[in-house]
Amino acid sequence: MRNYFVLGLLFLATTSIGQTYRRYDSTLKIGKVGYRITCFNKSIEHNNLTIRPIGFKAEIREISSEIRARVLSAEIDDLNNDGFPDIIIFIEEAKGNKSLFCISSKENERMEGVFFPDITDDMQLSKGYRGMDEFKLVEGVLFRKFPIFDTDTAIKTPTPKMRQILYRVVPGEQGSWKFKVFKNFDISPTVQ
Repeated sequence: MRNYFVLGLLFLATTSIGQTYRRYDSTLKIGKVGYRITCFNKSIEHNNLTIRPIGFKAEIREISSEIRARVLSAEIDDLNNDGFPDIIIFIEEAKGNKSLFCISSKENERMEGVFFPDITDDMQLSKGYRGMDEFKLVEGVLFRKFPIFDTDTAIKTPTPKMRQILYRVVPGEQGSWKFKVFKNFDISPTVQ
């Protein structure tokens, strides 16, 4: 009887540990074309992200890439308005910062990455930035929102202000695609 009790506790302990990191497995389609995204999400330091095209014209291989992050969610849309579905995969990196990984369909014959700029490369937009991003995709426009911190790094809490940045996918160099900021603004809380 004691052995069954110990085995039961061991089983409960391993199941609760396994629930901490949920595997991500999702199929996203527009019509008959789309992508299957899988990631075990075991360790934030080492994960294998796999993207398999569905319904593409040519028989193309899946993309498998090692990422230092966990997959949170994914969305599908025609981001570059070329009539073919693209996907955005939202990820959380080791330091807790959220980012994204984007793939564009090239006429449903091959997949290409879409460049997403690092916010720290833009002095204006990154002023007061310390992460805590929220992303949302609405009709092909990517919304990014985060709290603004004071420039004094000793202050650990954000100001009441939020910064919102809107991105669109535009042509990049040599036929590539990239996200580009087309609007940004700071939101102050309303006083009642």
